Amino acid sequence: MTRVAVIGAGSWGTTLADLLARQDHQVTLWAYEQEVAAAITATHENPLFLPGCPLSPGLRATNDLAMALDGAGAVVVASPSHVTAGLLRQVAPLISAGTLVIGATKGIETESLELMSEVACRLLPPHRFVALSGPSFAAEVYQGQPTAVVAASPDAEAALAVQSLATTAYFRIYSSGDLIGTELAGSLKNVIAIAAGMLEGLGLGHNPRAALITRGLAEIGRLGAAMGADPRTFAGLAGMGDLILTTCGALSRNRSLGVALAQGQSLESYRLHHRTVAEGVNTARAAVRLGARFGVELPIATQVSAILFDRQDPQRAIGELMERSPKSEHGE
Repeated sequence: MTRVAVIGAGSWGTTLADLLARQDHQVTLWAYEQEVAAAITATHENPLFLPGCPLSPGLRATNDLAMALDGAGAVVVASPSHVTAGLLRQVAPLISAGTLVIGATKGIETESLELMSEVACRLLPPHRFVALSGPSFAAEVYQGQPTAVVAASPDAEAALAVQSLATTAYFRIYSSGDLIGTELAGSLKNVIAIAAGMLEGLGLGHNPRAALITRGLAEIGRLGAAMGADPRTFAGLAGMGDLILTTCGALSRNRSLGVALAQGQSLESYRLHHRTVAEGVNTARAAVRLGARFGVELPIATQVSAILFDRQDPQRAIGELMERSPKSEHGE
């Protein structure tokens, strides 16, 4: 039995906390919203982010970071990427050196362009970081549907520790040594998912979606190669697996955003009516900047960023992608 703190009570953080609690670990879930912590304590349900899903009676919830982290041997970070750095600054004095830190956030720090592991390395005491990523809608994991993900870390023992901590009969965890590739794939697939939603919203068919997924994966792989990732990662669960799920699955928040944008809704209007975070929004802009830093062309991410922030027309964006000069499939 391990004492685990889960930071972030969105749908994914709540689902992971419930999964771990049902494995007889002592789990405390930290929620930013005081009313969420109170509701979980009183009713064992998260009515805001996982409604209608009874949670393990053993799961505790709090709005107090110090209480959540007290004695924790493992810390799961499941906060939105744009607030993660601020949270980790608060967490830093509250965890011990050598703590197992599990990154369940899929995003890139927008100012520094750091992956979440790099943010943690900069802000936390020496620790063992493992990225948990792969095709995993929270609702289906909660339901116990068979799911396979990746625990990635250059520290093989740390990855194995996460396998031991969180593997269940329906939640299978593979280990990987490629932290960069796993984090990058998990982040950039959200950008491609926004584009996939736009195709759906424009009423386009299967041909465009297949082309988008394939070329999106090539785009992610090029940037990964420039950053030192293992190319095999992009053909695996954290790469192709997660990309297929988020571009094709109706539960994808990023895909849903893309549909709305293509149908004429503004990003500002969409955000007003949706509390959950579509990570691909900030990641699109960060990806373009990363591409420029490493000298890698990212045409799809560039067009998605232009639609989100520069009022580019989605139909025109498709035209610009299709009208690019002819290239080799395995070149840029």
